[in-house]
Amino acid sequence: MRFAHLVLSPAGTPELVVVSDERFVPVQRLGATHATLQQLIEAGPDEVERVRAAAAALADDDWAPLSDAVFAPAIIDAPIVLAVGLNYDEHASELSLDNDSGPVLFSLFPNSLGAHEGEVPLPAHISEEVDYEGELGVVIGRAAKNVSPEEALDYVFGYTVINDITARNVQFQEPQWSRCKSFDGFTPIGPVVVTADQIPDPQALHIATDVDELRVQDSTTEYMIRTVAQLISSISQSLTLLPGTVISTGSPGGAGRSRKPPLYLRPGTDVTVTIEGIGSLTSHCVPA
Repeated sequence: MRFAHLVLSPAGTPELVVVSDERFVPVQRLGATHATLQQLIEAGPDEVERVRAAAAALADDDWAPLSDAVFAPAIIDAPIVLAVGLNYDEHASELSLDNDSGPVLFSLFPNSLGAHEGEVPLPAHISEEVDYEGELGVVIGRAAKNVSPEEALDYVFGYTVINDITARNVQFQEPQWSRCKSFDGFTPIGPVVVTADQIPDPQALHIATDVDELRVQDSTTEYMIRTVAQLISSISQSLTLLPGTVISTGSPGGAGRSRKPPLYLRPGTDVTVTIEGIGSLTSHCVPA
């Protein structure tokens, strides 16, 4: 299944919907009371299966076209969004940073979450070195503590697309990375969350980023240093991953900072991150 949050009227608030073939249906039409994906995840797998069965029983005219709605962030109220740095060798090398000591882990603040086809405000008075990073996002489905790599994928609810936008000058001025990646709108996420049963192998997905139609990242998740399963297992040894937790799993090579000359985001720039089996996430850069 594919879930999204859509705004269905100009003054409306985001609603949880099921998406299928450029169509959608609100989960409330399926007998569910969940306002967000987080609430549905917390309700448990039996409720998800009930929603799945109700959606499968719909007639064609029960669905509405996606063109009638506006996307909100695919994740709205997760317990936390965790990001993993330097999880592809090429990206670590191009930033001249060490990735040998273990997963580099930091959090992304809720204000940074943005939507597909949404705007990314660029604060030029703080940074003129704003960079893109296309990443696979993992959504945890049930509490994970001390899990092994072999069982880790059983704890995954689904997958999404993330653009881990970064103010590079701030990143290299400070010893932690949360602020440089958590400016308002710096974490576009979506357009959908695809349930784990639709992604049999998260290490076999093509991932690409385009900046104004220029292909700047072109790789696959097989080149992760630590697989999705290894990341979940490793993180769960020290903390409990709560249902709905999002893990952004790192970016492949091709960052704007590494290009000659550097390619940083500017007002008017459009960025699209595409991951096989999930979809394309487009962001529009504007002045802050």
